[in-house]
Amino acid sequence: MAQPNDLLAVLIDADNVSPARIDAVLAEIAQYGTASVKRVYGDWTKTQLRGWKDAASEHVIQPIQQFDNTTGKNATDSALIIDAMDLLYTGRFQGFCIVSSDSDFTRLASRIREDGVTVYGFGERKTPDAFRNACDKFTFLEVLEVEEPEVADTAAAPSTRVPPAKLRGDAKLTSALRKAVDTASDDDGWANLGAVGQLMRKQQPDFDSRNWGYAKLSDLVKAIGLFTIETKPGGIRLQLKKKSQPA
Repeated sequence: MAQPNDLLAVLIDADNVSPARIDAVLAEIAQYGTASVKRVYGDWTKTQLRGWKDAASEHVIQPIQQFDNTTGKNATDSALIIDAMDLLYTGRFQGFCIVSSDSDFTRLASRIREDGVTVYGFGERKTPDAFRNACDKFTFLEVLEVEEPEVADTAAAPSTRVPPAKLRGDAKLTSALRKAVDTASDDDGWANLGAVGQLMRKQQPDFDSRNWGYAKLSDLVKAIGLFTIETKPGGIRLQLKKKSQPA
């Protein structure tokens, strides 16, 4: 469970991430702890990385230069991996944030977790399953996009939400939620929403209600309509709706 005082190392693959997204990424990371180390890796002689200059300066991210000495070899990835292991060996960090859509970081994420350190991954939806599943939590960059203020409060905003009927037709989602509720439920069949969310993320590191356009898990669960939901002093709880008995 992330704590506000957790120290985090943020390592960014500039070849793989647009600087336009770094504001939203760092805002998300702030929920998990304090980014005490922020580094972005790339060959800064490349014209396509020029946009990172202002972003790195604004957010006090240390640019790490790595020349592509050999065609077809990703020297940037190697530099990031070496630094990550050096930082891991210091024992100072409770979490690592790897910002990339590259599956080359799969083994790195697994190795960090072997030391009991949490790994937060950030990448596009195209990110291979192997890297996503190697993280404790993986967030799609697309769900972190910041909407224009004048659009955010209009009727157009909810249109990005997957409608309830389509949610109920998503067999993978509904099956996973049913299993999580069943596992987390007490003798009366009620499960705490927070526990359900934790189970879902353990089984699917990229699980995030925002993937379906819902800001909160409670909003997603309500929209699906398969569960009875109650709000109690201790939080929100839910259980699978009982089927109507035949007349």
